[in-house]
Amino acid sequence: MTTSKNVLANDVEIKGSIKFSHDLIIDGKIEGEVISDGSLTVGENALIKGEVKTRSVIIFGKVEGNITVAERCELKSNAILVGDIAAGTLAIEEGATFMGQSQVGKKAETKPAFGGAPKQS
Repeated sequence: MTTSKNVLANDVEIKGSIKFSHDLIIDGKIEGEVISDGSLTVGENALIKGEVKTRSVIIFGKVEGNITVAERCELKSNAILVGDIAAGTLAIEEGATFMGQSQVGKKAETKPAFGGAPKQS
């Protein structure tokens, strides 16, 4: 197993799905799904239009689409996210732009509604 990070430079444009296993830094333009059980870093020059499903993500650039991560989602100060987030933990720095809804916590989808459990009759 290697510890090196794969990099897609800022002059790279891809239309279609990307799948990877370890760590990936994207600084170019992606139009399509990004799927991985690894860690994704969205660079300052990056633009991703599509769904992101990874273990964790750090965003410095722009993402237009929903993000689903098993662990941590970080929005850095210059980040722009237009879409929803589902994450184990979420960190948003001052200056980041986030337009969407968030669902944070590993068990968030299994929690009962605010009214509690429905009554049995």
